[in-house]
Amino acid sequence: MSLQGKHILIGISGGIAAYKIPELIRMLVKNGAEVRVTTTRHALEFVTELTLQTLSGHPVYSDVFAAINEHATEHISLPEWADMMLLAPATANVLGKMAAGIADDALTTTLCSCAARKPIVIAPAMNDKMWECPATQQAITSLSSWENVHILEPEEGLLACGTNGKGRMPEAATLQEAIEYALAPQDLTGRKVLITAGATREGIDPVRFISNYSTGKMGIALAQECARRGAVVHLVCGAVSQAVLNPFGAIRYKETLSAQSMYETCMETWPEADAAILCAAVADFTPVNEADEKIKKQPGQTGLTLELRTTRDIAKALGETKRAQQQLIGFALETQNEQANALRKMQSKHLDAIVLNSLRDPGAGFGVDTNRVTILRCEAPAIELPLQSKATIAAGIIDATLAAHSIGN
Repeated sequence: MSLQGKHILIGISGGIAAYKIPELIRMLVKNGAEVRVTTTRHALEFVTELTLQTLSGHPVYSDVFAAINEHATEHISLPEWADMMLLAPATANVLGKMAAGIADDALTTTLCSCAARKPIVIAPAMNDKMWECPATQQAITSLSSWENVHILEPEEGLLACGTNGKGRMPEAATLQEAIEYALAPQDLTGRKVLITAGATREGIDPVRFISNYSTGKMGIALAQECARRGAVVHLVCGAVSQAVLNPFGAIRYKETLSAQSMYETCMETWPEADAAILCAAVADFTPVNEADEKIKKQPGQTGLTLELRTTRDIAKALGETKRAQQQLIGFALETQNEQANALRKMQSKHLDAIVLNSLRDPGAGFGVDTNRVTILRCEAPAIELPLQSKATIAAGIIDATLAAHSIGN
C-alpha cells in the first residue's frame, strides 16, 4: 500500500535493536511518509539523536521538559498528529510500564496518550530469558487484549549476548509491512482468500525442468495486500524470487513446484475459500516421463525429443465447482489480441474478473517491481491501472474485485 502523506510516530526504547530504526525511517520517508520520533533517554545510547533527526527531518522528543520541544505537551500533540505509532524496540521495561499504565518519561507518556485513539504496533526485542520472564509474558497478554494494539512476535536467532534464542526484533522491511497492516482498511476481515503465485517447474530429470520467467512478485503483493486488509490468505507458491513478509501470521504459505501439486492444493483449499486469485504462471505442458537419472548427451547425438502432455487446468476446475458466493479472479498475460483472448478466458473458465497484462508494455510483466494492468469484470466497465508499483496495483485489484464485492453484499 502507499504510505504517501501518512503520519508515522516511532517510539524507541533502550535496546540494542534500536540500530535498525534509522534504516526503517529512511524507507518510510522514501515511500512518502512523514515520520516523527520519540525515545527514552537510554535509547539514545544506542542510536544518536542527530541521526534520527537528520533522517526524519524533525526534532526528536526524548525529554518531557526540554526547552527545544515545539509544544509544552508533546506527548499529547504527537499522538494527535500521528496516524499510527510503532514501538520498536520494545524492551521488557517499557512493555511492563505500558501494561501497567505507568507514564514517567517522554516515550511512555506519548504511548499512554496514543493508546486510547490510534493503532499501535509493538516489536518486542530482548534476551530470550527476559522474553520468557512471567512478568514480560503477562504484559504481552495484557497488551494483546487491547483492540488497537498489534504485537509482533520476536524472531529466533543470534542475540546480542551471543546466545541463540527468541528475542530478535524483525528487520526494517518486516517493520514497514507491520505498519502497513496497521494503516490498511479492514474491509476483508473474516474472508478466506486463496492466491497462487510464481512459476511451476515440470521435471525433465533430476537436474532439469521446464518453467517460465515468473518471479511471483505480483502474487505475493496480492497476498500481502489481502492479509493487511484482514483476510486469512492461503498462498500457494511455485518458484518465487522473494520472501513473503508475514508479520502477523495471516498468510498460510505452501510451496508447490509442479502444476499437478498446485492443482491438488488448490482443489483441496478451494471449498473453504471465499475467493481465489490465480496469479501463478502454471505450465500448460509437462513431460510424460521424468527420467530417474540425469539425461546424458551421447556421442554424435544432435537432438533430444521430449514427449509432453497437457497439465490440469486449475482455473477451469475451480470455475466449474464455484459456488454462488465465491469469487474467482484470474490473470492473463498476452502478447497479441490481448483483450479478446482475456475475455474468452474469463468466460470459458467461469471467472468473475480477469487481470490482463501485456508483455508489450515497458516496465510490466515478469521480474520487475512495476506493472500496468486492465481489470475486466463481468457486467462492469473495464478498469485501467497505469504503470506503478506492484504493491499499488495489488491494492487496485482488490478494490475493484474483492472489496467491491464485500460492499455489494
